[in-house]
Amino acid sequence: MAAPRKQLPPDPGIGGGVMAAAARWLGRLLRAAGVGRAPAGAVRRSVLGVPPRAGLAWRPSRCSSSAAEAPAPKAEDDSFLQWFLLLIPVTAFGLGTWQVQRRKWKLKLIAELESRVMAEPVPLPAEAVYLRDPPLITSFKTPSPPEVACFHYSSITILVNRGFVPRKKVNPDTRQKGQIEGEVDLVGMVRLTETRKPFVPENNPERNHWHYRDLDAMAKLTGADPIFIDADFKSTVPGGPIGGQTRVTLRNEHLQYIITWYGLCAATSYLWFKKFVRRTPGL
Repeated sequence: MAAPRKQLPPDPGIGGGVMAAAARWLGRLLRAAGVGRAPAGAVRRSVLGVPPRAGLAWRPSRCSSSAAEAPAPKAEDDSFLQWFLLLIPVTAFGLGTWQVQRRKWKLKLIAELESRVMAEPVPLPAEAVYLRDPPLITSFKTPSPPEVACFHYSSITILVNRGFVPRKKVNPDTRQKGQIEGEVDLVGMVRLTETRKPFVPENNPERNHWHYRDLDAMAKLTGADPIFIDADFKSTVPGGPIGGQTRVTLRNEHLQYIITWYGLCAATSYLWFKKFVRRTPGL
């Protein structure tokens, strides 16, 4: 009986070796390209319970303490600016209210002065005597300068503003009819000395030019006492200066100040409301 022959594996030959090498090389390429493994993004999304979507890459975000704290200084600056700008309408409202009080005080003061001007004169026990000394002519810059003359009353000599005269009749010799003699009834208002206001020229006693009431200088020049009276219209004599030239005026512009301050308060309050309450962009 013949012994069985041992079967040998087939010889791949040259072609089989080439195919095996090519298969190994292709497998290495596929593994390098990641074929057969789940993408890292899909694994991470599946861990979070979110299904992966095509074309969407997941990247972890980086958080830092500096990024989280960045808005804090800006919010603090906006808060400071908000309350600082609120001072503008508040201050304007306060100034407007103050002007309301000032206007009430000024109207009361004007009414008090007008009542004094219109009050009945206080009689004195003697009459004045007109002294025919050279008069003091004031305010040559005006078309009709007033004439200030000296009157002797009892034991004193006073200065009296008799009224204005035409410029061409400033010289008393040109109006002899208006020159009075003896005792006269004189009604007038006592005036106080004045201080020179800005842009008002200086008085010139040497040339007898007076632009404001300086009672001490006038009294020194004429030898009279520093008492000054404005004669009223009833004291006017025919041909003489026209009396009643007293002007008692006080500057009262508080109403326009009230409108200005309250208007500024309303405008700035509206802008502040739109900027910080309604958060209107662009303001």
